[in-house]
Amino acid sequence: MTTILLARRFLAGYARNPVNLLFLVLVPVVFVVVAAGSIADAAKLLGGVAGGTAVQTATAGWAAGFLAAIAMYFQVSGARGTDRRLVISGLPAARLVAARLLAGLALAGLATAAALAALAARSAGIDDAGRVVAGTLMFAVIYLGIGAVVGVLMANPVNGTVLILFVWMVDLALGPVLGAPDAVPTRVLPTHFVSLWMTGNPSGHAGGPGDLGWALAWTLGAAALAFAVVSATTRVARPRRRRRPGGVPDQLGAALAAGMRDWGRNAVLWVLLAAVPAVFILLTRFTTPERVVSIPVSGDGSSLVGMADFTKLHPALMAPAAVAGLAALAGMFVILDSRTGDRRLALAGQRLGTLLVARLALVALAAATATAVALAFTAAVSDVRGWFVYAAGIALTAVTYGLIGVVIGPLFGRVAGVFIAFLVPVLDILFAQSPMLRPTPATWAHFLPAYGANRVLVDGALTSVFNQSGSLLLAVAWVAALTVVAALVFRHTMRTAGPLRRA
Repeated sequence: MTTILLARRFLAGYARNPVNLLFLVLVPVVFVVVAAGSIADAAKLLGGVAGGTAVQTATAGWAAGFLAAIAMYFQVSGARGTDRRLVISGLPAARLVAARLLAGLALAGLATAAALAALAARSAGIDDAGRVVAGTLMFAVIYLGIGAVVGVLMANPVNGTVLILFVWMVDLALGPVLGAPDAVPTRVLPTHFVSLWMTGNPSGHAGGPGDLGWALAWTLGAAALAFAVVSATTRVARPRRRRRPGGVPDQLGAALAAGMRDWGRNAVLWVLLAAVPAVFILLTRFTTPERVVSIPVSGDGSSLVGMADFTKLHPALMAPAAVAGLAALAGMFVILDSRTGDRRLALAGQRLGTLLVARLALVALAAATATAVALAFTAAVSDVRGWFVYAAGIALTAVTYGLIGVVIGPLFGRVAGVFIAFLVPVLDILFAQSPMLRPTPATWAHFLPAYGANRVLVDGALTSVFNQSGSLLLAVAWVAALTVVAALVFRHTMRTAGPLRRA
């Protein structure tokens, strides 16, 4: 049967990259096995669903959902041109769409199985297995639909992955497991009812078909929406525009101008760079419970304890995570999207150093945009004591993760690179470095990229006297080391197409 054959070919294309299969294991292990304890602590602090078991169960759904969304996004966005050519050549559109969705459902099943295996390994078994299995699968199908919709609406992988990451993080951070279960605005989140039903915590919302009914409605609606939007991609073919290439000042100016024109056409990117930090910070501010917290700040031989209003401190500590994720994705896709053109430019005589500086300048511009928006909205909802120090901490975080994106893109590719660009900032900033979960970061956290910058940031948020010079030097050292690594990776990438000669 043609549909089954096509679905098998689509899955074979996904499995051909061994890194994709690695992340089917790595993402559930990280969320379900490694980070579940920290997430449970965060839920207790934020007033979410009580009980470590409930949080641990929900992590399986989050892992499966993220895996399914990213896999389906690249299935749809990456194959749009190929699918249209198949339809033009005579393949029935309905059969092609059915094959795509069948492959997507198979990927959702793989993501569900991987998440449940990690959950079973952590818990030595699963309580109420039927509910947990069904809930995890519903997570995956809902996010499968989200990935398909984003894949149709946004062909640019920067925009698409940023939007998926944004939806996923808002759903996680403001959902009933971490946020307030009875907050009315959060009922529109994709997995609100699935989370409550899966963890065995009835919502108590009056009226309607109940938690399970709403969860099934979300699941079936997401599947139907995926079918509709994937069908739409086979109807209209749009031509793609290509840009032309361009000595040191002249080459640098031409490369920067071309890059800026290319990004200037992408209005959605700049909207996302502004909207993601803004919405994330504002939602964090208005969903954080009111309380006063004490956070130790130590450095350079001194020890201080900062007392702060949690509702105003929490947005300031969440802002760098949003900025870091955006910077990493921008760095990754700037290098990947320009790789073919840069190789041609290098063969034509463009200096590699000039090309690298031009690409890093674009990454820095994207990171600066996200940083400026984050600082503006943080100023509106938080009481930061030392603004200059705090801003320096966020800027160092953005530059660090922008360079990490430049490194991981050529090494891991698009799909695996998105996983890394998402996982590392979340685990590093939100869990390993967060002063809300532990007074001081664990010893192993000192070796993570954001340690130095985050200590500077926390110092600026809580005190008006700078006492983190050692952490500042460490953050600068990370930036310098990552710049060298990025230059080496970029040079190697440019040489893989053949011998290059300098003009």
